[in-house]
Amino acid sequence: MVRFLTAGESHGRALVVILEGIPAGLAIDVDAIAAELRRRQGGYGRGRRMQIESDRAEILSGVRAGETIGGPIAMMIENRDWPNWERTMYPRAEVPADARGANRARVTRPRPGHADLAGIAKYGRDDIRDILERASARETASRVAAGSIARQLLTHAGVGLASHVWAIGEARLPPGSTVTFERAAALKADSPVRCVDADVERRMIEEIDQAREAGDTRGGAFEVIACGLPIGLGSYIQWDRKLDGRLAQALMSIPAIKAVGVGLGPEAAYRPGSRVHDEIVPDMDRVPPFGRPTNNAGGLEGGVTNGQDLRVSAWMKPISTLMKPLRSVDLATMAESAAAIERSDVCAVPAAAVVGEAMVALVLADALVEKFGGDSIAELDRALEAWSSSMSGRFQAPAPR
Repeated sequence: MVRFLTAGESHGRALVVILEGIPAGLAIDVDAIAAELRRRQGGYGRGRRMQIESDRAEILSGVRAGETIGGPIAMMIENRDWPNWERTMYPRAEVPADARGANRARVTRPRPGHADLAGIAKYGRDDIRDILERASARETASRVAAGSIARQLLTHAGVGLASHVWAIGEARLPPGSTVTFERAAALKADSPVRCVDADVERRMIEEIDQAREAGDTRGGAFEVIACGLPIGLGSYIQWDRKLDGRLAQALMSIPAIKAVGVGLGPEAAYRPGSRVHDEIVPDMDRVPPFGRPTNNAGGLEGGVTNGQDLRVSAWMKPISTLMKPLRSVDLATMAESAAAIERSDVCAVPAAAVVGEAMVALVLADALVEKFGGDSIAELDRALEAWSSSMSGRFQAPAPR
C-alpha cells in the first residue's frame, strides 16, 4: 500500500511528509521533486507568499545513494517565513526572549467558506489561528513532494501524467473540447494559467485581474490526464477499492475542491446511453487488441482501468479570503464584523491542478503496487512484464479452418 501523512502549520517551522509503500530500488530524482514544488508555486493570481517561499524538500529517510530502500520516506520542507512568525507560532509554552517576529493578536473573526468557525467549535480553541494554520492550502506542498516520488514510480512503469486548466470564472474552453495528453503535457512550466488555448488564457487572466481589482477571488476547473496505464487497476469487488471512488476522495481532499468528475463527468447525466458508452472495436495494433472511438468513461469502467487514458476533472471554488471581506461575527464580542483577512491568493486554480496531479499520482501508485505487488522494483518489473505477456497471448483471433 502506498500511503502518506503530512504535518506542519502554514507559518510553522516546516512541513513534514512521510510516504510509505514505495518499492526498494527506485532511483529518485531530487531535482524533479523541486521542479514539481516550483510548479505548485506558479500560476497567475498567486499571492505574496509565493514570492517569499522557495520550496525544496529535504529527504530525511528512506533513500540511500539515490535509491529507495523500502522503508518510509520522510521529507521536510522548511518555511522561509518562519523567522517572521517564530514568536507567534513557537511550540513551547515559554517563548524565548530572543524569538523573532511579532506576537500577533488572536484571530476571532471567522471567514465564510473557510474551516475557521467549524474548526474552532470542533477543537474548542479560542484563537482561529490554531485552525487556519493547519487548514491552509500551504499543506499541499507536502502532497506535491510525496506525489513527485509516486510520479517517478509511475514513470518507471510507463505511465505519464499531465494536467490543464479548462475554466477560470466565466472563461473556459468550449463545451465538448477534448485536450489530448500530448497537448496538456506540452504546456510550459511557467504557463500563467496552464490553459492550452491562448484566447481562453487571455480571458482567464482578465477574470483574475477583475477579481483582484474588486477585492474578490475566482475559482475554476482543471483536468488531470494519465496515459499508459495497464488495464485492470482498481476493482469492482468492494466499494472502497473502486478506483474512481479513490480518485474522487483524493481530489476532494484538496482545499476548495467542491466537485470531481471522471470522463464526461456530470454531462453523462444529460445524454442518452448511446452517446455516453464507448463502443469496443477490434484493433490488432493494441494490447489487448481492442480500441475505442471515444473515451467518455475517462478510462474507467466499473472502478477499473480499461486501457484508455484516465481523465478526471475537479472544480475549485473561489478562495475564502477576500480583500473586501464578507460579513462575519467577532467571536470575542459576538458583534457583527468583517471577516478576518489573511495573506492569500486571488486565484489558485493553476496551482490546484499541480496538486491534483500529485494526488492522482499517489492513488495510481497505490493501485499499481496493489495490482502487481513486489517489495522491490525488480519484482514489480517482472510482474508488469508477465501481465503484458498474458494480455498479448490471451486475446487471439481463432485460427482459420
